[in-house]
Amino acid sequence: MAGSVKEFTDANWQSEVLDSEIPVLVDFWAPWCGPCRMLTPTIEKLATELDGKVKVGKMNTDENPETPGGLRVSAIPTVLIYQGGVEKDRLVGVSPESKFKAALSKLGVS
Repeated sequence: MAGSVKEFTDANWQSEVLDSEIPVLVDFWAPWCGPCRMLTPTIEKLATELDGKVKVGKMNTDENPETPGGLRVSAIPTVLIYQGGVEKDRLVGVSPESKFKAALSKLGVS
C-alpha cells in the first residue's frame, strides 16, 4: 500500500479497525475492479492529509473474503467508516473526496 495507507486483512481486522483509538476509513476493493482503481488516488490523498487523525486503509476482498462477507459488503468499492469499533457510515461506489470528508466531519475530524 502506498504512503500512509494501511493494509487491512481478516487477520488484523479486530486490532487495526475495531480496536483503533482513532476513526478508521476502510476501502473494500479488488485488483480487477475498475471503479476501485479510480478511487485509489482519493484514498491515498485522504491517508496523507488525515495521517494521525484517521487510520486509512484498504482491504482486498479477493484475499480476505471473511470480513466483507460478514459486513454485508456486496458491491465494491465500498468504504466503511468506523469509530470506537462501530460502523458510522457506508459509502458505496466511487465518491468524491468531499463526501468522505463530510462523513468524517460528523465524527469530529477536520
